[in-house]
Amino acid sequence: MGGEPHRLARWLSEATGRRPRTTPVPAHAETGEPEALGAAPVDPGARLPDGMAVIRVVRGRHPGGREAFGFSARCEGVAPLPYTTGPTQLRPAAVGLGNARAGEAPSELLRAIRRWSGNQRGLADWINRARAEHGADLHVLIWDDTGYELPWETLWLPAEPDRELAGGLLGALVVMSRWTTLHEVHRELPHAPGDCAGRVLGYYHRNMHHDIAAFRPYSHQPHLRMSGFLDALDRHTGERTGLVYMACHGTYDERVSALSLAEVTWAELDERTMAVLGRDQALVCLNACHSARFVQNDGGGEEALRGFAELFLRKGAAGIIVTAGEVGDPTARALISRLVEEAMASPRQPVSHALRAFRARAVADFGPLSDIPRARHDDGEVDREGQKRVLRLLYSFMFQYYGHPLTMLLLTDRPTDRTERGAP
Repeated sequence: MGGEPHRLARWLSEATGRRPRTTPVPAHAETGEPEALGAAPVDPGARLPDGMAVIRVVRGRHPGGREAFGFSARCEGVAPLPYTTGPTQLRPAAVGLGNARAGEAPSELLRAIRRWSGNQRGLADWINRARAEHGADLHVLIWDDTGYELPWETLWLPAEPDRELAGGLLGALVVMSRWTTLHEVHRELPHAPGDCAGRVLGYYHRNMHHDIAAFRPYSHQPHLRMSGFLDALDRHTGERTGLVYMACHGTYDERVSALSLAEVTWAELDERTMAVLGRDQALVCLNACHSARFVQNDGGGEEALRGFAELFLRKGAAGIIVTAGEVGDPTARALISRLVEEAMASPRQPVSHALRAFRARAVADFGPLSDIPRARHDDGEVDREGQKRVLRLLYSFMFQYYGHPLTMLLLTDRPTDRTERGAP
């Protein structure tokens, strides 16, 4: 290889139109037990709804000073999983789905996630016990306050033939959702599902007007200017809103001031009242790169994770769909159209059920998970088709849902005598 550019990194750069970046890989673990930071049982003494499993994930500190994490879990009918951590639970900077377009082979990321999952075998076995107990009625909610971008949707569950449990990726096998601590409003876990019924209120950035087509059958108020959209989000109107949808570009850095949606910063959005969310408890969907990522706001003088999921939930959203990294525009367009179709296929279908079906279809399209393509052919050339196939799978698992697992979306049909305002 010498000083020549890495061909795979060069191909990814060409394929995505972005320069590859490097991702730091954590050093090997030292022996000893990590110190738990904030390790606490999940809602001690509170009975969870039947079939709901809650997994609490918190930051920890390894004796060597490295960042680590630990988890505990509860589910009715299943022995609780006590707080668990260890030397294989260091902060895994290389396995977040945000690395899918970082320059390494997507197949290497998928393999790294499989290895990481093997290190979480105690949790995977506990989830399988919950699957055996509750079957298709199981709903897993992962309350993760680490900010480590742990890829829970792609946690590899082992097969257990004796229990008739198939192996595979958690988000395709089990109905699941995420949660994060909401600051200032003193809201704990979402104990009641939302009922997101009504119109679509949308914003579409300059080169993402094509997303409007997904909502043509429904009552829809699209906006092509951010100012008009934010004003509409702040105003009370007579028409109930079921979905707030934003199709735009997102930016991410380790500073809160660098988080933005369509050139509007996190702080600028935080200043808005978003009265529509407070009144209607609508579902929010951010088709925006990096919208699922959090920042530990030490620079702002607080011990708090800040990000767009926390912001919109704090403003009153019943749930939010966000994106873990960068998704290519043509792929995002196809995925969003399929996701909307999936969500609306059955009246009053929970959003988390639609996402599980969406991911399961992506796995079926990919083929056997045991057959991950190699990065290169025998002649040393990049397996472009194989890597694209892996990317499509990873993209499908980048859409994360925060909210109650049984929150439903029911969009209002479009009136025949009404035209879309502001649509091209």
